Parts: sequence; C-alpha cells; structure tokens
Amino acid sequence: MSHSHAPTPSSLAASAMARPTVQQTPRERFQALMRAVGMLPVLVLLAAGFATLADGFMTAQNISIIAQQASINIVLAAGMTFVILTAGIDLSVGSVLAVAAVLAVMTSTIPGGGVLGILAGLGAGLAFGLLNGGLVAFARLPPFIVTLGALTAVRGIARLIGNDQTVFNPDLPFAFIGNDNLLGVPWLVWIAAAVIVGSWFILRRTVLGLHIYSVGSNPEAARLSGIKVWKVLLFVYAMSGLLAGLGAVMTSARLLAANGLQLGQSYELDAIAAVILGGTSFVGGVGSIVGTLIGALIIAVLTNGLVLLGVSDIWQYIIKGLVIIGAVALDRYRQSGART
Repeated sequence: MSHSHAPTPSSLAASAMARPTVQQTPRERFQALMRAVGMLPVLVLLAAGFATLADGFMTAQNISIIAQQASINIVLAAGMTFVILTAGIDLSVGSVLAVAAVLAVMTSTIPGGGVLGILAGLGAGLAFGLLNGGLVAFARLPPFIVTLGALTAVRGIARLIGNDQTVFNPDLPFAFIGNDNLLGVPWLVWIAAAVIVGSWFILRRTVLGLHIYSVGSNPEAARLSGIKVWKVLLFVYAMSGLLAGLGAVMTSARLLAANGLQLGQSYELDAIAAVILGGTSFVGGVGSIVGTLIGALIIAVLTNGLVLLGVSDIWQYIIKGLVIIGAVALDRYRQSGART
C-alpha cells in the first residue's frame, strides 16, 4: 500500500529553484517597468521642459494655480476611475457638473441657503449618477450609449433650469471653497486630496473595491461567485455622479457663477484622459487611483505650460486630443505586455 506525502516547504523551495528561469526580453522588461512606475516620469519630464521653456512656470504662484486647476479634474477623474475599472464609461460628467452647479448657485440665493446650495449640487450629481447606473445595471444598456445620451439631455436640462443664462451670486455663501486657503493650501486642493485618499481606501482596503476590480475583469465570473454585479455598477455610476456634483460645488465656488451652456464643456475628455494616462485600462479590472492622480497632474501641467508659452486655444485642443489618442495607444501597449 503506497502512501502519498504532502510536499514540505523545503521541497517546494527546492523544486522552485530547480525550475528554469524564463529570461525576459528587453521589450518585456521595458513593459514591466512601465507598469511599475506608470506615467510619473512623463510628469517629471513635462514639468522640467516647461520650467526650461516658460518663464514663471516654477514660481510658487503658478504651482498653486496648477494645483487648483488640477483639483476639479482630479475629483471628476476619481469618479471616472471607478466607472472605467468596471469596463464602463461616463461621458456625462461635464453636463452633470453644469446642471449641479446651476442648481447649487440658484439654491444659494435662498436666505440661509449656503449649506443647501452645497447639498443641491451634490444631490443633483448623485441623482443623475444613479439614473445612469440604473440604466446600465437594470436595463442592461451599453454605458457608452447611456452616458452619451445623458451628455446631451442633461446639458439641455442645465440650460432649461438656468433659463439659458449665467446664474450669478456675488455673495455665494460657500465661495471660500474656491478662493480661500487652509493652512496655506487652497481648499480645492484639500478637497481633491481627500477624494483621492477616500477613493484609494475604497478600492484597496474594502471588499467593495475587490468587487469593483472583479466585475471589471470578468462580470460573468463575478456574478457566479456571488457578487451582486448590479450593486457594483449602481455604486460606481453613483460615485461618478456624486463627484461630478462635488466638482460643480468647487467650480461654482471659484467662479461665483454657473452657466448651463458652457460650464463643464469637454471636462469628460480631460477626466478620461487622466484615467487612461494613469494606467487604468478601458477593458476594466486594471488601474489605480494614484495613477489617475498622476494623469490629472499631467493634463494640468500640459494645459498650464501651453498657456504660458502662448499656444492658442485651437492648438491646445489639438494637442490634448493627441494626448488622449496616445493614452489609448499606451493602454493597448500595456495590455499587450500583460498578455505576454
């Protein structure tokens, strides 16, 4: 009668050492390095280049401006990260920001409506996010179609609510959010930092975060393993809408005004570019909030540097478009590296 013996740790280690080591090609090593460091070197090189070419780029005042300009995109991109991790997309965040900002400013004109204005902006964003999530999760409609339709429809609602005019409140009760500092750091930057930390905690330290990655990797396998996919989808789109509402509060606090026609135009493109530049894959299940932060900073540095160099708006749009195309190409390259 033969007896089978379980392998001991020492035997496992010996067998592992006995296995031939697969030598990586230079291309595979480069791809592994890219996945490890992400786009941080690009951010450093961009900053160094603009510091050399543009006068005043590295001044404390300009760095503060870059940080404030990046803050709103960081908040939107954080919400977009949740969605894209599930292999979805939210094209409506710019329009949701616009309608939420209009509601926030209008509500703030009510006597004692300071906090109500903030709640109106957040509530509007959350409501539209839940609507998008419900159509994706329950009606099983493609996220691209749902949010593309919302991009147009919600923009129309924003114009309708504001009577197609700029809503202005010079005594905006929460104006300090957009224009004041706390401990020498702008409130906008504190809010963006809090969103990044909170998002990182959800994605990396909670079961919900694990479920988000699982749904993005393989929704059918996630469903069979007991994960309620509809809850995950509802959450990520609600989070995207809520953070768009927060971005609306931040934007209106900075401008003391909101406009349903122009506010938030193309914000969704900057958010998507930041997420993809940060290493989150369009196919879902791969990415990090820290990468998104770096991607958003790249967009902010690029925009600020081009302005300082006197590049026209037309060329800024062209360059940003090329950056988005390059980001998608880089995503494909990362994915090909991960499959090898």
